[in-house]
Amino acid sequence: MEEPLRERLGDWVAALGRRQLIAVAVAGVVTLGGAALWYVRSLPRAVEVTPAAAPSALARASPSPAILVVHVAGWVRKPGVYEFAEGARVVDAIERAGGAKAGADLAALNLAALLSDGQQVLVPRRGPPGSGPVTGSDGGSGTGLVNLNTATAEQLETLPGIGPVLAQNILDYRTEHGPFRTVEDLLNVSGIGDARLEQLRDLVTV
Repeated sequence: MEEPLRERLGDWVAALGRRQLIAVAVAGVVTLGGAALWYVRSLPRAVEVTPAAAPSALARASPSPAILVVHVAGWVRKPGVYEFAEGARVVDAIERAGGAKAGADLAALNLAALLSDGQQVLVPRRGPPGSGPVTGSDGGSGTGLVNLNTATAEQLETLPGIGPVLAQNILDYRTEHGPFRTVEDLLNVSGIGDARLEQLRDLVTV
């Protein structure tokens, strides 16, 4: 049975021409190559896992709260400059300064107001009955300081180094820019520099 099959196969190959033999050989090579490629691709391969990048130190760091520097003055036990965290209120500033003295008029202040950097909290003293708090309506304050926001030109001229010209400059600044927020705002007034400010710092308030 096998011998006739071999003979027929041999006869078939002998009957093929050279070009046909080459074509058959090429077809066989392509078939074998395709089978080999399919086999290689079907083999299991290891999967490479890339770890996720760690978050940067900047992303992990939480923002630090802002620091507020506030001057607490007036009718308190320990007036001075204090630091507060953002969100602190006027009542916190008064407590940090040792609390209000007897006779302080806390009703004249908004104790719930938020503090701001560079602010001055001035605690007034109660005046005689019927006169209201001593808040500087006459150009002074409860501590005997000249209030830059209420003083007249004549009252400003009582300060050392302040003549008619500088007094008028202070009034003009107050009219154009609104009330002074801090004593340091005097540096924005024409004719007042660092040396003059140091002369006035302990004599005026806002």
